[in-house]
Amino acid sequence: MMRYREIYARTINKWGEQAQYDQTIEECAELIASLQHFARGKVDKDTVVHELADVFLMVGQLTYMFGEEPLFAAVEKKISKLNLLLEEDEA
Repeated sequence: MMRYREIYARTINKWGEQAQYDQTIEECAELIASLQHFARGKVDKDTVVHELADVFLMVGQLTYMFGEEPLFAAVEKKISKLNLLLEEDEA
């Protein structure tokens, strides 16, 4: 994800952090809408993938802004919790 670090830095330097927070919200909303439309057969998979790519890039920028270490630590905690839930369901 951080292979785009330089472009994330340039993007944030150009538009600022607040603008990127706002852009992230917009891109997430577009992904939500495309998933709803996909579930109803109104758009195809490519449309969802396009919106997912936008969100992926915004998550990369947020990761750059907030730091990889705190994010990865939080992901590890959540993966552990998910694994426990899966093990409970399989028992």
